[in-house]
Amino acid sequence: MKTIFIFIQALLFVACSFTRETPKEWQTIFENNNANGTFVLYNLDTQEYKYYNSLRSDSAFIPASTFKILNSLIALETNVIKDENEIIKWDGIDRGWDKWNRDQNMKSAIAVSCVWFYQELARRIGKNRMQNWLNKVKYGNRQMGGKIDNFWLQGNLRISANEQVKFLEKLVNNNLPFKKKNMETVKRIMITDSTGNYIVHSKSGWETKTNPQIGWLVGYVEKGNSKWIFAMNMDIVKKSDLELRKKITYDILRDEKIIK
Repeated sequence: MKTIFIFIQALLFVACSFTRETPKEWQTIFENNNANGTFVLYNLDTQEYKYYNSLRSDSAFIPASTFKILNSLIALETNVIKDENEIIKWDGIDRGWDKWNRDQNMKSAIAVSCVWFYQELARRIGKNRMQNWLNKVKYGNRQMGGKIDNFWLQGNLRISANEQVKFLEKLVNNNLPFKKKNMETVKRIMITDSTGNYIVHSKSGWETKTNPQIGWLVGYVEKGNSKWIFAMNMDIVKKSDLELRKKITYDILRDEKIIK
């Protein structure tokens, strides 16, 4: 009898953990911001998933600059760059943004999402090694297409919000096929917000070749010993919509009492 009771409890836990019912507060957040998108939140402690627009959470989009997370890992693992502090000289080409028009290291480049820096890393890695790592990590659909230095922007690579969460879960738990020191480095350079109560590690992305365009924000929050992983994407109809990636994410994290 006790065994049956434990089994029923386990079934209920699994059912609750994978529920795809949208919290009403999340729906209000998206509607108040006139945003069409999806949000996935995964609690590492309870293994509970929460969703907004669960159907879209399975839909795959080009990762855009969120791919810089994996690009950083591969670059460090293949030793095409020594560490997060090694400088790559700016080539002098004006790319229309002062923050890009300067020498960069990985730490500065990921903070400003510097495309030319990560294009150089990708060229150093090379197509064959890049494809091998996509396969090892099982990242999205694993299809590059396009050129080695723009396939995550204009190629065939696609990933869903759910897949982003699974990838980040492996990173957080050091379960990716990279040296631990490299994973710890990438997690460290992903820090975008740190207070006395919580630390946010995140990376944004902006795909500009489709209509509507797609905006991403993926990452995780540390609060004490607890961690929550999130991934959101949304339609970008006008440039001002880009600000909503962080606004919606933080509104949801506040609603869940994860941050203040």
